[in-house]
Formats: sequence, structure tokens, C-alpha cells
Amino acid sequence: MRKILVTGGTGLVGSHLLYHLLQQENQITALKRSSSKTEMVRKIFSYYTSDPESFFRRITWIDCDLLDPESVIESVRDSGCEEVFHCAAMVSFRASEHKKMIANNVTVTENIVNACLELGIRKMCYVSSTAALGSATEGEEVTEESIWKPSSARSAYAFSKFRSEMEVWRGIEEGLQAVIVNPSIILGPGFWNKGSPSIFSAVHKGMKFYTNGVTGYVDVRDVVQIMDLLMQSDIAGERFIVSSQNLSYREIFTMMARELGTEPPRYYANPAMTCIAWIFSSAFSLITSRDPLLTKEMLSASRSIVRFSNQKIKKKIGYQFIPVQETVHFVARKFLSDMQMNAPGAEK
Repeated sequence: MRKILVTGGTGLVGSHLLYHLLQQENQITALKRSSSKTEMVRKIFSYYTSDPESFFRRITWIDCDLLDPESVIESVRDSGCEEVFHCAAMVSFRASEHKKMIANNVTVTENIVNACLELGIRKMCYVSSTAALGSATEGEEVTEESIWKPSSARSAYAFSKFRSEMEVWRGIEEGLQAVIVNPSIILGPGFWNKGSPSIFSAVHKGMKFYTNGVTGYVDVRDVVQIMDLLMQSDIAGERFIVSSQNLSYREIFTMMARELGTEPPRYYANPAMTCIAWIFSSAFSLITSRDPLLTKEMLSASRSIVRFSNQKIKKKIGYQFIPVQETVHFVARKFLSDMQMNAPGAEK
């Protein structure tokens, strides 16, 4: 029986990872903030089983302040784990929280790495992002070897992931057995009002415009399965891009719209139009104190054409990704089911 600890278990990747690991006879401990709620974990489980509670009861939850190194060491020690999956990360689109996000993500990863080193943890997997990768020359795909170059175009989130990776590489230099995964945009059910699942909500409400940007997409089930396969292998000291396909925003939005039964976007939003939308979004955010619907980073990403290579992970472990069309179909069915369940007058 494997003894495994997971951070970020209440998030999209973490909750799917917990369910994946619970398919086997593993001893699972999950760290969470004392204020974190676990209802969404049960909800995620319910997408895949008719008895989510039986799976949920097998998780040992430990409240832990991941910013406190002593709390982290104590929690990891108490878990008795031999493997650590580090999925926790702060994500914020508020410019006022960018420095906090960078500091938090780097400090938390530093604390996890140090605890693994001190307690002799067998192996660690860190969930990074393609945002932490370098850039490719024009016409080429980004690979694990692409060189990172600091730039004002880089988002604060990207910088936080890059700096956090540096902590993992530092741990590897000090003897830690670790692997890093760099997922592209992760598609999966649940959390319909935040993160990548919120794209389904936006498309369902009606999205009339598209931009000419291109990026990669991957099924959350692929992400957690690859993480587990890497942890069970002899592979260590390497990073892997985890991405199924590169698609334009128009292609992915159209795919989603058709699965959701709504009109696909018809109008091209040129740079001037998106810039105006960003200005209005920023002003609305200042007035209402809500997160902006469109940030400078989103604006830049919407126009960027970035393609990611998944050849390394395919060659290393022979992995075959779920086609994005199949993923969109699956997630859209879960979205529509949830919308129907939550509709006024629906039976609870």
C-alpha cells in the first residue's frame, strides 16, 4: 500500500487526483487550510461514482498552514507519507495581490521541498504550468527545453510558477527525487465559476467574439494519470509538458458552444476592441471591488499564438492523450446536468 500526501486537494487538479488515487488501495492524506471547504471534493467524486461518500471517507484531512515551515514539517511527518503530490497554489487576477501570490506560491513550495528533504520522502511531484516554460522561436513549438526569458509580458502567475519550480530544482540538487508536470489549460468538470471550467459557463451564456490566439488544452484526467504514472516510475529530475492539443480560441469556443447547444462566436475581436474591453473591465473592477473579467494578462494571452509539444511524455511513457473533442463533450454533459439540477423548481 502506498502512503501518499496531497496538497491542494480541494482544487480541480487535487480533487481529481484524490479520486484517481483512491481507485487503488492507497493510504491518502490531504493537507488543507482550516478555512477550506471540502464539499466540492464530494461533488467532483459524484461525477465518476454513485457513492462518492465511500471514497471521501477514506481521506485523512489535516489542517495545515502551508506558509509555516514548522506546520508543514509536522503535518507531513504526522501523515506518515512516502510520496507527496504538491498541487496547491494561489491564483489571483488582482494586480494588488500579484506580489502576495508570488511570495505565497514560492514560500509554500519551498516549505514542501524542505519537508520532503528533512523527512526523507521517497518522491515528490510538483504541478507547475506551461506558463513557467520558456518561449519558442516563431513557428516552433514550446518544449521542456525552451529557455525562460524574463519579460513584462509574463503574468505574475507565470513568474510565481517559474520561481516555485526553482525551489523544486534546488531540492533535486540536494537529493530529492522529484518530477515536475507543466499542464496547459486544464479542462474538467466542477468549479464552474472559477478557473478553466468557468469557460464553459461563459460560452453557455453566449460568447459572440473570438480572438486569434492559440494555446494548448488537456483533460484533467490525463494530468492526474500522468502524475501518478511518473511517480510510480523510476523517472526523476525531469519536467514534462502535459498537453493534448493546440487549438485556437475560436476552435475551442465553437467546440464548447456546439456541445452546450448555444451559438458559437461569430465576430473577430481585433486588438483595439480587446483593449477597450480591458479598460472597461478594469474600471468596473475598481468601482465594484470585484475581480476583473478581463486582465492585462488575459488580454495578452488572448492574442498570443503558443503551441506546446507533448512529444517528450509520449516517448517517455508511451502516453496517449484524450482528444480535446472528447473532453469537451464529457465536461459539457456534466455542466448541463448541473445547470438542470440547480434550475428553479428542480428536485434536489
